Amino acid sequence: MHRRKALILAGVAAAAGSSALLAGCGGSDGPVVAPPPNIVELAKATPSLSILVEAVVAADLAATLSGPGPFTVFAPNNDAFVALLAELGVTKDALLKDKALLTTVLTYHVLGAKVEKAAIPLGKAITPLQKDVFKIEAPGGVLTITDGRNRASKIIATDVQASNGVVHIIDKVILPPNKNIVQTAQGIATFSLLVEGVTTAGLVPTLTGPGPFTVFAPTDAAFQAALTELGISKATLFGNTKLLAKILTYHVVNGRVLNADIPATPITSVQGETFTIATSPTFVITDQQGRKTNITATDVFTSNGVIHVIDRVILTKTLVA
Repeated sequence: MHRRKALILAGVAAAAGSSALLAGCGGSDGPVVAPPPNIVELAKATPSLSILVEAVVAADLAATLSGPGPFTVFAPNNDAFVALLAELGVTKDALLKDKALLTTVLTYHVLGAKVEKAAIPLGKAITPLQKDVFKIEAPGGVLTITDGRNRASKIIATDVQASNGVVHIIDKVILPPNKNIVQTAQGIATFSLLVEGVTTAGLVPTLTGPGPFTVFAPTDAAFQAALTELGISKATLFGNTKLLAKILTYHVVNGRVLNADIPATPITSVQGETFTIATSPTFVITDQQGRKTNITATDVFTSNGVIHVIDRVILTKTLVA
């Protein structure tokens, strides 16, 4: 990483080199110190960011990113763009001609403030200019972005300074979400009963709406265990749509609550009753009946919220619709 950053900084120095020569030609007022390049100038001076520069120009964002800012840019290198083209199955020319898509993707990489490495809010929702969110964590000490499609991108160089902000270099183009909560659940095989239940209970319009929502999503195994525990069949539970809706809305919270933001205080569900979550040493829910449920996976991003996976259906105080 140190070598990569050294190469990047060398490029920046080259961009500012001609101005820096003025420092040795100062008059009676002393040497003239060259200002650092702005973000666009910095990128132009860095060979590994040449495709990013092409994209910024094609999207008509050069003037913005040359402006006063301040900005933070998570800058994908050329390898990241080449990998994206293969992932999307498009050519570079086709991508550069799709101005709407290009603008959406590029502004997802830009923050409207200067955020250096030390100030990155690890685990928190980060909102770029594009408005959808992503998060940054540091597993094993490696700064890693999880984007809206739950893809991972590593930050391979940090705190490259520009006159109007800071640049962090990343090894994968990050993408905003393209699926809502229901669509995301439909794409996960272990949520088939949850999807069926949401559909049967008439909750699809709500959970495909703008939200945002946080859904504590029971797996199929969790639903099967709940049917055994309650001594009823799936047909009986799903046939009582009011009770089904009551149970399912107990699993939904207004707002996007990432695991880093889970409060120690009781959480109020959309259904109206509360539950609590212990966060140490693991995430464990205590529902209205005093039952314990493990959160087995957290922070599955969607366009209208976030999903946490749970291994047991949580239950309200009474099971009367």
